[in-house]
Amino acid sequence: MKLAYLVLAMLGAGLITGCTNLPRSRDLANPNVSAVTLAQQVCSNCHGITGNSVSPIFPNLAAQPQAYLIGQLKGFKSHGREDPAGFEYMWGVSRSLTDEQITGLASYYANQRLARQPIEGNASDMPAGETIFKSGMAAENVPACFACHGDAGQGNETFPRIAGQHADYIVKQLNVFQRTNERPLGAVMKTVAHELTPEDIKDLAAYLQALPNR
Repeated sequence: MKLAYLVLAMLGAGLITGCTNLPRSRDLANPNVSAVTLAQQVCSNCHGITGNSVSPIFPNLAAQPQAYLIGQLKGFKSHGREDPAGFEYMWGVSRSLTDEQITGLASYYANQRLARQPIEGNASDMPAGETIFKSGMAAENVPACFACHGDAGQGNETFPRIAGQHADYIVKQLNVFQRTNERPLGAVMKTVAHELTPEDIKDLAAYLQALPNR
């Protein structure tokens, strides 16, 4: 009898511990772990607690449109987004996320404030990048970026915020759009980016990364 009570007590303690650990859980396969917990305990390793990543390898998620983030997370989960930086990290991370967790993560980051960051590009590249952003390149049939991404690069529904994004990440993604079919949800960008030269891409990335600081 005493042994039975001891076993029950131990099981009870285990259940209590499991419940109290949910706010600190890193279990991506547990649908009971909240999106906020996942953001702060798992996603923060690459993207920062508030979606402001320190490393230019990983994109800033803060202030991204919620609809855009939902689309990207579902794209990772379905393996529809195949760019290397995506599948190497995000296929595994997103594999077991529920729709509720995906929506919660998107909401969490959409409501964060994008922090001011040190300038990553060269100031001398920014005027040319500004011209592409605001006016496009008519001779090459490259439209102005603001038409889809907003007059301040703030994003618009399924179009991402590009203002304040790491320059290195912008360069890599424009190369993905230009040279591959690894991001099918952004197929329109393949046409847009096709005529951009490496110099154009560098100029544009420098301008966009610094845009919130202006």
